[in-house]
Amino acid sequence: MKNKRQGKPELLVPASSLEVLRTAVIFGADAVYIGGEAFGLRAKAKNFSHEEMAEGIRFAHEHNVRVYVTANILAHNADLEGARRYFEELRELAPDALIISDPGMLMIAKETCPDTEIHISTQANNTNWQTYMFWWQQGAKRVVSARELSLAEIRQIRDKIPAEMEIESFIHGAMCISYSGRCLLSSYFTGRDANRGACTHPCRWKYAVVEEKRPGEYLPVYENERGTYIFNSRDLCMIEHIPELVAAGIDSFKIEGRMKTALYVACVARTYRKAIDDFFESEEKYRQNMEWYKAEIAKCTYRQFTTGFYFGRTDENTQIYDSNTYVNEWVYLGFVESVDDRGFARFEQKNKFCVGDVIELMKPDGSNVRTRVLSMYDGDGCRVESCPHSKQILYVELDAKPEQYDIMRVERKDS
Repeated sequence: MKNKRQGKPELLVPASSLEVLRTAVIFGADAVYIGGEAFGLRAKAKNFSHEEMAEGIRFAHEHNVRVYVTANILAHNADLEGARRYFEELRELAPDALIISDPGMLMIAKETCPDTEIHISTQANNTNWQTYMFWWQQGAKRVVSARELSLAEIRQIRDKIPAEMEIESFIHGAMCISYSGRCLLSSYFTGRDANRGACTHPCRWKYAVVEEKRPGEYLPVYENERGTYIFNSRDLCMIEHIPELVAAGIDSFKIEGRMKTALYVACVARTYRKAIDDFFESEEKYRQNMEWYKAEIAKCTYRQFTTGFYFGRTDENTQIYDSNTYVNEWVYLGFVESVDDRGFARFEQKNKFCVGDVIELMKPDGSNVRTRVLSMYDGDGCRVESCPHSKQILYVELDAKPEQYDIMRVERKDS
């Protein structure tokens, strides 16, 4: 299985389900990372059953795309026996790598899956080249850099570690306010342990101060006059800095978002795929297409953007003070599972739309095609005027030609 496209950095994309995995593969991923039903840090994600994981790995490998499975919890004693059984099951599925943060889990993985690459999760706080060398000596092929590192620090790590050792770094998506995700707030407030996959995201909540002798009197916590969301970080976006990421020696560009929709994954994967390919064709082409990249990325669900810590502490603040909500200007309607002999697109409906609406077909090649909904039929062949029921299988006739794996979306009327 090929790791990269013609020497380019790998584009590593998250997948929360089999549908999203297929979307990631078709829309430009070199590799996808997924979670099983246990031992990953996204317990609230849909995640993959054993059968779905087998199908996802088969589909990805048919398209020359690698699959990495997360098992990056910080394990307790009670987890270890189950982890061994889980890794034994994974061995039969032959994923390309296991993503691990706990040394005990790494030892079990090496014993049970000796032919599978080990990648060390950002959860292990990988902030210096000696740490990279430690993991290399334990048999790890790749280490995910801590989000707190600058590009200069990553370049220093690259210069100190073996050339065949790989560096993976997040380049897009949600940022954790805690140190590489090592947060205790969720466990403290709700009993749900972020380091075992059950984070409730208390960093997104609104906080106030209560004085001990004045119960019930809530004083807002203002970092400045703009608001009270003192832990709420912006989303990382490095679409304007592909040259700097390449120069730092990063081998794998990682997208955050194992709880995101197929629309989000398609949008981000397609945009970064084109940006990377354009840059390696010529930096001039990359610069010329910058407005397209930025416009397409803005069609994803996102909070305000930041470059995080990559350029050190700059005047651009990484926090959001006045809101914890996403910018969400486009609605995901579904993806085209197949096209029948009539030219009708078969899809599973995600959000409501109606006959007569103008929607957009988002295609893997980078084009967006506006089209009108001419007619719609349910699974029994009965004509319907709208699709109000989520997950209903429908057939839609459009005035433009749909193709398998097209994403159907529509701009919000109130945006």
